[in-house]
Amino acid sequence: MKTLYKWSVEDYYQIIESGVLEGKSVELLEGEIIAMSPENPIHSSRIDTIADYLRDKLKDQAKVREAHPITLDNSEPEPDVAIVRFDHNNYSDRHPYPQDIYWLIEVSNSTLSKDLEEKSVTYARNGIAEYWVIDLLNNKLWIFTQPQQNGYASTQKVVTGNINSLSFSNIAIEVDRLLPKK
Repeated sequence: MKTLYKWSVEDYYQIIESGVLEGKSVELLEGEIIAMSPENPIHSSRIDTIADYLRDKLKDQAKVREAHPITLDNSEPEPDVAIVRFDHNNYSDRHPYPQDIYWLIEVSNSTLSKDLEEKSVTYARNGIAEYWVIDLLNNKLWIFTQPQQNGYASTQKVVTGNINSLSFSNIAIEVDRLLPKK
């Protein structure tokens, strides 16, 4: 049995600063430096569309970040969309921590099992109250809530209608605006 060395977030920063990862598309997940899948056009398009839509819906209530890191216990993933609290420095001196995050969204094409399994456990363990996965292959939205130590207690699959985020229950979000057109 092989034992891999697990990197801390601080180790990861030192590796980045050394330049070893320059030009490489990676993220730290569960202490492991993982190569990120390249984005195909539908993936990029959905991220842009979703982020623009949510910026309009959330206006002055939250910041919508696209494909930027967040700092968790032993991970620094780059969720496709993160809805976070405003920061007086616009996160210029740190990435958002769990207490800054309202909810996270991953747009999934080739990484569905990773997004539904690995990332959901990481996000739940870090107390991310709400996590959504836009499943491009099956044209559905997965909503994870009630974080626990080893995953989310509640999972809901939605294909149409309006939904509300836990953090912004007064704002209706049209599922059709999140999913790709058929």
